[in-house]
Amino acid sequence: MGLAHGAYCLGCCAVLMLLLFVGGVMNLVWIAGLTLLVTVEKLAPYGAVIAKTMGVALIAGGAVLLAG
Repeated sequence: MGLAHGAYCLGCCAVLMLLLFVGGVMNLVWIAGLTLLVTVEKLAPYGAVIAKTMGVALIAGGAVLLAG
């Protein structure tokens, strides 16, 4: 049961973990920003819309970085 829970947790949080590695594991600005983003997504009345908008913005930012 523990392995199944750990695999589920790793699967749902993998992108957040990768973002922390890219931004710097101990960078408090990145950690605070991601915390704020997740909090708004979970608690705001239109959290799903905010999540999709931020997803598109992050993908576009990544594409710009790769192109540049």
